[in-house]
Amino acid sequence: MKGRVPFDDAHADPRRALLVELFRAALAAVDGRRRVRAALAGGRSGGRASVFAAGKAAAAMTLGAADALGDRIARALVVGPEGSIPAELRALRGVDCREAGHPRPDERSLEAGRALVGFAEAARSDGRVLLLVSGGASALVELPAPGVGLAGLAGLYDRSLAERMDIESLNRERAALSRIKGGRLRELFEGCELEALLLSDVPRDDPAVLGSGIADGPGIARRLVGSLDDALDAVLRAAASQGLVAARGQGRLSGDARAAARRICHELAIGRADLLAFGGETTVELPPRPGRGGRCQHLAAAASQAIAGHPDYLVLAAGTDGRDGASEDAGAIVDGGTAGRAADAGIDPEAALAAGDSGALLEATGDLLHTGPTGTNVGDIVLALRRPPEEMSPR
Repeated sequence: MKGRVPFDDAHADPRRALLVELFRAALAAVDGRRRVRAALAGGRSGGRASVFAAGKAAAAMTLGAADALGDRIARALVVGPEGSIPAELRALRGVDCREAGHPRPDERSLEAGRALVGFAEAARSDGRVLLLVSGGASALVELPAPGVGLAGLAGLYDRSLAERMDIESLNRERAALSRIKGGRLRELFEGCELEALLLSDVPRDDPAVLGSGIADGPGIARRLVGSLDDALDAVLRAAASQGLVAARGQGRLSGDARAAARRICHELAIGRADLLAFGGETTVELPPRPGRGGRCQHLAAAASQAIAGHPDYLVLAAGTDGRDGASEDAGAIVDGGTAGRAADAGIDPEAALAAGDSGALLEATGDLLHTGPTGTNVGDIVLALRRPPEEMSPR
């Protein structure tokens, strides 16, 4: 795939292959199927349950539930973003698989909400309901409050971009427009025993924020099955096994992506660690008609300017769900030569960043990272490596 860093094959630069390996370790640590299967292993031996799954990792989490519960799943409703539901899940009996709009809700999101009402009515006959929730559920499933239509829901998303709204503020406003968010999902399943397994991409792993509080509220037993901390801890373990001095970066990533890129590169330059691991979600102020790319690509492109001419430095920035913004790439890996390759391609990095077109820049420099669907979603990961080329030989 032109302009993209292979995810399954070693790159010519072994340092890039190392960063891909570390990112792979992060994904494996929070794999939705594995974490749900483990959470349900050894649980109650009998009884049927209905399963409602929503979010970017909904399909993988449902497969984990099927691995653990088998034919004890009476029915399932699974709602994920377009292209996220594999044939293996669609082939399971009694599973209603739906795709809906993300990150901008669409008519399919409302259809999924209506399907949820019918699902909840049927689920009352079994009594036990398993909720599998991961980041992205807010846009995918919606029952609007009276007087609120799709235009109002989509308008809120558009405004959140223009105002660079943080996730907590956005979810508060989403809850005000909804009949199921902010803990009100419980009302649909009146009389049912609810258990929620959560794969978190939000600060402090707060269930009131995850999915706009779609799994929050009284009467719901909640368990966290995976988080950003789990993914970053896996990176540090994998880095140590490679003989690297590795450390967590300071604080959770948030705010402007370019400012975050400068801070990350500065911390790498002044510290003693070979590798710094960061996590969180930044924001990007987009022009009226932006080009291609997402916040990870924007951060990576900005980092490439900060490390230009420094052959020892590399930065990986990628979304753990395998998609960065509206692009099909997870993010990018940049190095000290990225800015030079952009110049050779006739691209002005400053102009590309201003145009919100980091994806085109990074494709031209050969730095995009493509993973495909990952089966998880705990936020973005940034890995900053300081390693001279001569210290690593090709594998």
